[in-house]
Amino acid sequence: MSLRILKIAIGSELDVVGARQRAREIAVLCGFAMQDQVRIATSVSEFVRNVFNYAHGGRVEFSIEESAGVQSLQIRIEDQGPGIADLELVLSGRYQSTTGMGLGILGARRLMDLCDIRSAPGSGTQIVLQKRFPGDAPRMTARMVGDMCAHLTAHTPDSMLGEVQQQNQELLGTLDELKARQEELLQLTRELEENNRAVKVLYAELDEKAEHLRRSDQAKSRFLSNMSHEFRTPLSSIRALAKLLLSRSDGELSDEQEKQVRYILQGTVALNEMVDDLLDLAKIEAGKVDVRAERFLVADMFSTLRGLLRPLLGSSAVALTFHEPHAGLALLSDQGKLSQILRNFISNAIKYTEQGEIAVRAALVPGKGMMRISVTDTGLGIAAADHAFIFEEFSQVEHRLQTRVKGTGLGLPLCRKLADLLGGSVGMDSVPGAGSVFWVSVPLNYAAQGGDAPAPPHSHSPD
Repeated sequence: MSLRILKIAIGSELDVVGARQRAREIAVLCGFAMQDQVRIATSVSEFVRNVFNYAHGGRVEFSIEESAGVQSLQIRIEDQGPGIADLELVLSGRYQSTTGMGLGILGARRLMDLCDIRSAPGSGTQIVLQKRFPGDAPRMTARMVGDMCAHLTAHTPDSMLGEVQQQNQELLGTLDELKARQEELLQLTRELEENNRAVKVLYAELDEKAEHLRRSDQAKSRFLSNMSHEFRTPLSSIRALAKLLLSRSDGELSDEQEKQVRYILQGTVALNEMVDDLLDLAKIEAGKVDVRAERFLVADMFSTLRGLLRPLLGSSAVALTFHEPHAGLALLSDQGKLSQILRNFISNAIKYTEQGEIAVRAALVPGKGMMRISVTDTGLGIAAADHAFIFEEFSQVEHRLQTRVKGTGLGLPLCRKLADLLGGSVGMDSVPGAGSVFWVSVPLNYAAQGGDAPAPPHSHSPD
């Protein structure tokens, strides 16, 4: 829908002033705010002045256009002059004539919601400007536009002096607005400076606390690593005395006495395992653990683990199976630390698997120069919500075997730190009721920081 408001011919300087005045009046009658009134009037004035200066005449037509339910004030400006020869360069902002026309066009375009300029040498220029109605403006109808036209006809434009006074008032209003904005920016700047000072103080406090925590952690690690002998000696004495009593070296024991001594021995063994894990963690954190990399066959390591861990099964209905790797598959790494990781994985699998199988496999990771050794069980499994912290220190998952199976929550964190030392990583996949897979991935060829180690003798894939 299009509703025509007014058409003005441009033939003199007074017509340029009149076009600006009419643009402002129409903007007021359409319900535009003061700022938009000034924007519309300024944009029309700039383009109409160019029409007068370069084409020596033309026309301006005001109308209301509606599209998709949205009304806009449209101003069409046309002339039959020489056209704008470097229009694309002007609109790109890379051209400015000696009269400053390029800057004027760019500034006027930014004041409107739409500015379409079409021009060709010798064919004149056609400009379409649009400004969308504000949300609180009344919806213009044909009758309202007719009343607007009658009002504009009855009120002739002010003199040149009146227009200058009006522009001065607009300028003063703009200056007041800029001053208010400047004061707001200064206030925001002061607030930001205060916030920056507070953030700096906070960072300083955080740095201080972090340094304090680091020193405390180092002191804890040094204390635990230096207390190895003091921790283990009394435990060894208690364990030796308990075994001595159970051997009847000092005489017979009653059934109740034997039961109590066995409790002492079991508690000592469990406490000794916890102390070993705790001390190993402390030594790693204190940097007192070295990697002794040597070549060894994976099959030999599996054979040793099989002999050590099968007795733990006892009369259990669980089968412990080591899938034999290729006969020549070898690693250059620390066999003791890698075996310690696997012992933890397998002993955990034995604890939490009531029936089925525990399988240990080794496989190369294609194209990575890594080997992954996995321990798969058919045990309780671990819920997805617990996967995130299963390798965190002192973290234990609640399960129905807790009354029978005890743990410290240190074994898996120790495995993670040992794998880091070897240049690898650990991980797990598990589904409650369907078992778990714990794996460790280590380089085939361990390389200490700052140096490379020689390649292992064979790297065949396992059968």
